[in-house]
Order: sequence, then C-alpha cells, then structure tokens
Amino acid sequence: MSNSVIEVIEKRKSVRTYESTPLEEVVHTSIMDYLNNEEKLAGPLGGRADIEWIWAKGEGNDKGIKLGAYGIIKNPQAYLVGRIKNDKQSLLEFGYIFQKLILYATSLGLGTCWIGGTFNRNSFAREIKLGADELIPCITPVGYAREKHSVVESTMRFVVKADQRKPWSELFYDSEFKVELTREEAGNLAVPLEMVRLGPSASNKQPWRVVLSPDRKQAHFYLVMTPNYSGNKVGFEMQRIDVGIAACDFELACQELGISGSWVINDPQIEAPQAEYMLSYAIK
Repeated sequence: MSNSVIEVIEKRKSVRTYESTPLEEVVHTSIMDYLNNEEKLAGPLGGRADIEWIWAKGEGNDKGIKLGAYGIIKNPQAYLVGRIKNDKQSLLEFGYIFQKLILYATSLGLGTCWIGGTFNRNSFAREIKLGADELIPCITPVGYAREKHSVVESTMRFVVKADQRKPWSELFYDSEFKVELTREEAGNLAVPLEMVRLGPSASNKQPWRVVLSPDRKQAHFYLVMTPNYSGNKVGFEMQRIDVGIAACDFELACQELGISGSWVINDPQIEAPQAEYMLSYAIK
C-alpha cells in the first residue's frame, strides 16, 4: 500500500454515492494485478477466496441501484464480487481477504462499501458463473466517492450507526472475559486493537471480542453472535466474516508497527459465555 495502513483504516468509510467519473486505467490495472496475485488472496489460516471485477455496464445512474434493504448505490463504476465455499472457516478467511483488498482500493483513492445483505445475488451469480457449492458472501461497489452525501446515504449511515463504535470495555479483555482491558494495559497492542474497533461490520454490530494472554504474546479472537440477527439467516452466518475483517485490521497494524506474528488455532480454553473461539495471533 502506498499509504500508512493505519491511516487507511482510519480513513476508510462506506461510500454509497459515487462520481460519474470513469476510473483511471492505472487504478483499474493496479486492482487487476492485485486480484491476479494468489498471495494477496490467501487468508490467515491458509484458505483462499476468488474475487472478480465486474464493470457496472452503465447501470449506475442518479436514480440509483437498489441493493435490497441495505440501501441505494449510485453511480458505481464497477463491483468487486467474492466467491467462496459455504463453510465457517471460509467465511472468516473471506472477511480477512476482502478487507485487505478494500483497504488497498482505499489507498488508491477509491470508495467502497461492504454489502452482504439482500442484494440481487442471482444476477451476480449469473455474471460470474457461480458454482453449485459456492456462494457470494459480499460485494463492494467501486468508484470515486462523491464528497457530499445524498439524503439516502446520510439516512443509511444514521440507520446503521455508521459513525458509532462500541467502547473498549465491550470489546477487549485482559486474560479472561471477566477483566476489561485498558489501553494502558494493552501496551504496544493498543493501536492494533483500536484498528479492530474502527473496522466495519455487518449492520455495525461489531461481534468480535479479543482477549490478550497474560504474557501479551497472544491475542485470541472470538465471535459473539447477535441474537436473531437477520444477516445470519441468509444461507450463511454473515458475522463470521466480521471476525476476519477484525483479524485483517489487527495484523496489518501490527506489521506497520513492527510487531511480527502469525495466525494460529490455539484456544486458551477460558470461560467464554456466548463467545465462540475463532483464531489467535501469536506474537514472536
């Protein structure tokens, strides 16, 4: 990425209204080079996802394209469309992979918007010739963001509380879920954890939880499902993707700060009411 990834994470926001300006060829080429690099499409646990570029084909106009109940997308130049196998680990891996791509697109000056709700999956499935055992977990429109929000976009940001985030006390814990983690006690992991807190999630539910080990050598990531959340009833559990997003933001921030580590499965077997262990970042 050409920018500080921490700055990119802080800058990224969901964009639903775009300029009609065509994408610069160098930007399109950069994205395609990214998509053709298999290492870029690898997840934290060794899985992978396929992501395809689809031009909007002139369908974007000021009347907007309705993508289900989530909102209106106006003037997209293209879409990035993911495809994976329908299993729990693939959903987590996809969140990590797609977030890394979205941050790269942001660093190139593009606007994006995670969309995983009731957009017309059938039309996208036909476009990419989706296999019978595959699903499209999410897409993002791509284009240059219009500076002024439309009324619809402003309303959508209000509805999903786009500019609100849970406090540290609800997300991060010290050694066990009974002890809240403070920024001071987090030490050099405070910034990576803050990047997790700032990350996007379906309907801004922020279902991830992170528990730091007593020696601060491991960060354990958990999922707390939102009860009766409709996004988990669309043929797959959407909130698993959110933990992958959190893992991506955490790792990229660690790398920028010189904190080396790797992803492992190492359930600490601590009492975790209503929380499902997902993966851990082991610090070297």
